[in-house]
Amino acid sequence: MSLMDGMETDGFTGKFFHKLIISKKDEKPSNVIPTFEQNLEQLHLCEASQLLIEKEDHLFRDKTDAKALKQHEETIEKLAADRSKLKDLVLHTLLQSLSLRPEEVNTDTLMSAIKAVYQEEEQDQLWSHRGRTPPAWRPCGWKKLHDSMLRSLVEGRMDNILTPSADQVDQSFIQEDVHNMAKQLIADLMWVVQGIKSCYPPQMDICNFYARMYHQTFSTRLTRKITDASLEDKDCTFVLRWVNEYYPEIFKKPQLAGHIDTEGLEKLLPKELLEPLEEQYLSKRQSELMTYIYQILEEAENRWNNGDEAKKEDGCYISPVAYDCIQVINGMVTGAEKVVGDRHKAQSLTRELNVFMQRFRDFQDNIIRQNSANSKAYVKANLGCVEQFSDVLTKNRYLFPDDVQEDCLSVLTDMKQSAHTYLIKPVHEVLKPQYHKLGTDDWLKKPVFENLLFSIKAEIQDLKGSTESCHQELIGQFHQDVTVEYVRRLLKGKVKLKKTHQQHQACMVVKDNANSLHNIFSTMDSDVRDIEATGKNLPPIFARTDSLEMGCGNPA
Repeated sequence: MSLMDGMETDGFTGKFFHKLIISKKDEKPSNVIPTFEQNLEQLHLCEASQLLIEKEDHLFRDKTDAKALKQHEETIEKLAADRSKLKDLVLHTLLQSLSLRPEEVNTDTLMSAIKAVYQEEEQDQLWSHRGRTPPAWRPCGWKKLHDSMLRSLVEGRMDNILTPSADQVDQSFIQEDVHNMAKQLIADLMWVVQGIKSCYPPQMDICNFYARMYHQTFSTRLTRKITDASLEDKDCTFVLRWVNEYYPEIFKKPQLAGHIDTEGLEKLLPKELLEPLEEQYLSKRQSELMTYIYQILEEAENRWNNGDEAKKEDGCYISPVAYDCIQVINGMVTGAEKVVGDRHKAQSLTRELNVFMQRFRDFQDNIIRQNSANSKAYVKANLGCVEQFSDVLTKNRYLFPDDVQEDCLSVLTDMKQSAHTYLIKPVHEVLKPQYHKLGTDDWLKKPVFENLLFSIKAEIQDLKGSTESCHQELIGQFHQDVTVEYVRRLLKGKVKLKKTHQQHQACMVVKDNANSLHNIFSTMDSDVRDIEATGKNLPPIFARTDSLEMGCGNPA
């Protein structure tokens, strides 16, 4: 039964009800104290309540026995009837505070009604401490009735399904309901902040009172709708996004921010209802993500299997695999974080990325194993992918679980090393005859090292074709390999340096070789720093020739 069902609807209430939606005219000052009826007519509800309380005190404060009260039975009945009229008018005023358009509400009347409610609440408290039998209507509980009235009012307005607007065409029933409830909530809370708040005492905290009621009603209605139906994936995503993103944004609107304590509001849906929806959403999105990135890799594999040339841009071989996969991963994980409101949960979308990386490595291993005419071009293109994947795994760790990130980086490190070995090995094969002459008598007597440098310059052209940063790393690796091979040959000790001048000559040759080797690789953009960062440092005499200090004894 509605709270309004028990209200009087006699001619008296109907006569004055229309005054709630118009502003009172200016009244001439008068020394005559208005009667109860006059106060009602002028919608001075607080003053009318005060008059009735004074009559109540006069009748009941000094009269303690039934016989004394019997003599005033007619007066008491009249007082009870007047209280009923006042109560109906107060409740009508509260009921209309949200139902009417803001411009139709007389805030003076609303303020007077609210003062009457608190005035009656104070009188209830006074009677509770008097130790005498109160009137039949005490305690009247108008404050409790006020709260119930507003709660009933809010529930009724949130149940009022409006006609869908043009932007709600083709929406599901649950999407329409959520949008309609949200529009009602926003409009009503705006009016509470802009108009109703000023009618209440600060201790009532009316903005948060209304916010809690609308929040609870919204939550209850949405919970019931979800419980009664199994949500499709589209509606599942919609509900989660509303709960975690759109709904909290409502209270951040400039008109509401600062008036409502959002921290005091719980999640729009309970945990036991949210978790199955999150699982449904994340499982679907994780499957979609892996499908998309596997399709990207399969397209690259098909181009290779079909014998297509590797793509080239600005003189460098490139592959779209890493860029396209990163776009998908970043978009879906960041999107999932907004939908579920939790970064850790959103990371679960990439929990199988390490399996994908292993397949990517298998793809490169197959390219290397076949060693066809296109293999070097595809491997150089893959080096760019390895760099891009490594960058995003290192700099955007929030996209991946820690264990997945570590596994993927390990796979990528193996891929880069494998690619470097594959590309550099043929060059070393060509240089092998030159390596054999290092550390021999011919090395001191003939221009052996000059021939080695000439061969390096000639063969290094075959290492070009990867992106600039990848090429620098590749040349850096080659630089290291040549240096290690040089030192290894000298340490075999095939040349005998018994005389001082021979030792001095060998010292000068090594120093000169070191400078020449450093200079030639510097001109070829060798990225020595990247090699040193991996722990594979060059021997000091070749890494920094300007500080070369070595003995002139026999290297052996």
